[in-house]
Amino acid sequence: MTTTVYGLKNCDTCKKATKWLDRFAVPYAFVDYREAKPTPETLVDWAGQAGGFAALVNKSSTTWRQLSDNRKAAASDAEWKLLLREHPQLIKRPVVVTADGVMTQGFTDNGFKQRFGVGA
Repeated sequence: MTTTVYGLKNCDTCKKATKWLDRFAVPYAFVDYREAKPTPETLVDWAGQAGGFAALVNKSSTTWRQLSDNRKAAASDAEWKLLLREHPQLIKRPVVVTADGVMTQGFTDNGFKQRFGVGA
């Protein structure tokens, strides 16, 4: 199995993450979640690992700021799943899932060095 990087093709942070993985020869598959939206089950798993649905969301994004207040106030898992499937670009990027099922979000050089045990 390999690492899967979920994000958006045009996201600068996703590009930095995949370049880092290429540089250190870490095999991965990239999934653009606008084209292949995460399943509700996947979103529930990610939310569980992130500490809740609200922790998955990039609240400084333009998309978030343009949402109506009632959409931002999702109160149930069902509302969160619907919102994130409708607007996958709200998910903090990149989402990195390793073969053991562990999910993390975001990219930093030091964070990836620790996560993948290379380049240190």
